[in-house]
Amino acid sequence: MLVIEKFSKSYGDQVILEFSEVSFTQGVYWIKGKNGSGKTTFFKALAGLHPCRGSVRFEGGPSLHQQPVAYRKKVNYSEAEPQYPGFLTPKDLFNFIGKAKGASAAQQQFLVDSFGIAAYYEKPCETHSSGMLKKVSLALAFLGAPELIILDEPLITLDEAARNILLHLIEDRITREGVTFLLSSHQVLESEQLPVKGTYTVANQTLVPDEA
Repeated sequence: MLVIEKFSKSYGDQVILEFSEVSFTQGVYWIKGKNGSGKTTFFKALAGLHPCRGSVRFEGGPSLHQQPVAYRKKVNYSEAEPQYPGFLTPKDLFNFIGKAKGASAAQQQFLVDSFGIAAYYEKPCETHSSGMLKKVSLALAFLGAPELIILDEPLITLDEAARNILLHLIEDRITREGVTFLLSSHQVLESEQLPVKGTYTVANQTLVPDEA
C-alpha cells in the first residue's frame, strides 16, 4: 500500500497541489482532472522525478525521501507523450531500464513481443511514430517487479490490439502480484476487464475522492 501524508508540491510561491492524506492499495485508481490541473506533476512527484514535500512511502517498505533508490525501484512510470533521445533505440532503453529494475531478459522479451515492438526494436527513436513510442513507454512501465505503476493517459494513440494487451497486463499484475495502478485518462476507464477501485479528481490545487 502506498501512503501519502501532508503532500505539497510548489513552484516557488505557487502551490500546485496540496492535501493531507491518501492511501492506495492493490487495484486501479483513476486520477482525473483538466489539462494543467496538476495530474502529471503529481505523477512525476510520486515517481521521484519532481521534488515534493511530505511523506510518500510504501507501508512496511521504503520512503521516497528516506530510501529514494529502493523506493524508485518499486515505482514505474509511463508518460502521456513519451519522448526519448532520437539516437537511442528501444533496445537501448530496455537494456538500461531493465538493468535498473532488475528485469530478466525473458521478461524484457515477453514485453517486446506482447506490444509488437520487435519490428522497430533496434531502430532509432527519432524514426518512430507517437504510437510506437507510446507502446515502448508502456512496455517499459512493466519491467521488473514494481508495487506501483503510474500510467499517464495510457490509452491515447493505442490501437485496439495494443489496448487489449495493456488491459490484460494490468489485470494480470493486480491478480498475481498485487500491484497498485494510478491511471489518468480523458476516456472512460471503467470496464469489465478493468474495474476501477477508486476515483480521485485533481482540482483547485488539491486531490479529492469522487463521490460514489
